Amino acid sequence: MAAPSPTGQTIRSPFGPIAGMQQIRLFRIYNHYRLVISLMLTGLLFVDPFATDSRLRWEDYYQAGIFCYLAITVFIGLLMMAGLKPRERHISLSILVDIAILHFLLLTSSGITNGIANLVIVTVAAGNILNPTRFGTFYAALAAICSLGISGWAVLAINETADDIVRAGTLGILYFATAVVLQSISKRMIRSEALAHSRAKSIAELEQINRQIIQRMRTGILVLDQFGQVRLMNAAAEELLFGAPTLKTPHLSHTTPLPSPLKQGLQEWRENPDKRIEPFQATPTSPLLQATFAQLDQDQGDQTLLFIEDLSKITQQAQQMKLASLGRLTASIAHEIRNPLGAISHAAQLLDESPNLAAGDQKMLSIIHRHSKRVNGIIENVLDLSRRKAADAQRVNIPEWLEEFRSEFRQTDHDGSPVHIVLNIHDPVPVARFDKSQIEQVLVNLCDNGLRYSKEQTGENRIQLETGATSDGERAYVDVRDFGPGIAKEHHSSVFEPFFTTEKTGNGLGLYLARELCEANQAHLSLVDDEQPGCRFRITFAHPGRVI
Repeated sequence: MAAPSPTGQTIRSPFGPIAGMQQIRLFRIYNHYRLVISLMLTGLLFVDPFATDSRLRWEDYYQAGIFCYLAITVFIGLLMMAGLKPRERHISLSILVDIAILHFLLLTSSGITNGIANLVIVTVAAGNILNPTRFGTFYAALAAICSLGISGWAVLAINETADDIVRAGTLGILYFATAVVLQSISKRMIRSEALAHSRAKSIAELEQINRQIIQRMRTGILVLDQFGQVRLMNAAAEELLFGAPTLKTPHLSHTTPLPSPLKQGLQEWRENPDKRIEPFQATPTSPLLQATFAQLDQDQGDQTLLFIEDLSKITQQAQQMKLASLGRLTASIAHEIRNPLGAISHAAQLLDESPNLAAGDQKMLSIIHRHSKRVNGIIENVLDLSRRKAADAQRVNIPEWLEEFRSEFRQTDHDGSPVHIVLNIHDPVPVARFDKSQIEQVLVNLCDNGLRYSKEQTGENRIQLETGATSDGERAYVDVRDFGPGIAKEHHSSVFEPFFTTEKTGNGLGLYLARELCEANQAHLSLVDDEQPGCRFRITFAHPGRVI
């Protein structure tokens, strides 16, 4: 395999890319060592220049060899400083050149007994570290042959003692021993480094997977320091507390302060860890939230783990279970209920056709008609809950969609009275993803209610539609405002509960069904209290990148 380098050059190592990158680093270190040695040998030429004749065989060749070695090491060093990344053949050639030059210096100096022979051991060791394969053994064999050749030549040509041959043989054994030991150590180190790299990569992948899992969780998770500042949070926490989009890169810190109810709850929990914090709303349009605290570091106690749960989800699940049971019950007895209900309605219609009805009887028949229609509406709504289809989401341009909706809604019959719908668009409006048919059903419900209450209060069918972007600029919203009497504040928390109504003729399922349809499209329907006349309902859509 090949280890990539910044310049595109590679070192092909049989031990993988990690070993190749390690070879480049080690060769840099070895070249620094060569440069230092060549400088030291050059410096020694000027230390005792008058005593070299008795110790050197060929002084001129010896000095030329040292200057040549210095020039080679300086040249390679400059190339590497210029950005050259050595390949495997460059390393092998450098080791061979070192072995050849060092033995040339031994030949031209005092022979194998010279201290330069110890430098050959270092070169063989470096060759086996940089290339821990059979080629490293070749370095040891070449060095041993050169040492024996120099000693043999000295014995035969200039009558040196045979002790040089013994010393050369000892050095040869030392070369091979160095090669065997360092190859084994280098291979173990390379395998250990590769294993450590593999494990580090696995840990990094697991950390990335855990981070993605945490980011995808619908439970908000925050890590707070001892001062209550946010150290880490997932996307759900950003969305629930700060209204941030859910698919952004997670922030390592957050400069926005915690909502005051949550900050107060944190203080109360630190004073009494067994106390359960009361549910709260981060903003007037956000759902009801429940915070749970836990100590993250038991030893130091300086960080707090915070979980944020959307209570509307839990309430919704409970209500869904209740209405699912009610839907099954209603489906099973709808036929039995509708038969007598139909008989009652038919009998009332027959009585209504009688010409001899008193005024009191007419009033009673009106009550029968009204309540029969109400019972039938309740059955229809509960049946709709039990057979509701899944959302078919698509990207929608909100302003264009609202223009089409307003045009079509005006054409429906509203007691023959003209309908005034004011549309306010605050550009830019982000794109949203939802099922148009389901959200249109929500808007029809809200607009019908708004027109009815506006007419009761002002005498005219008038409502206002408004669209724009949330404070984070990433999500769209649609407001439906009427000009009726409004809803009492004590009923604000109950308007979306099933079967809650302040009217005698209502069944209390309209707003509940509207919120259910919004939740099915990952949108949120809320009642906005802006101290203005009438009611203002807001649909806040999810981030368009969020998968439905």
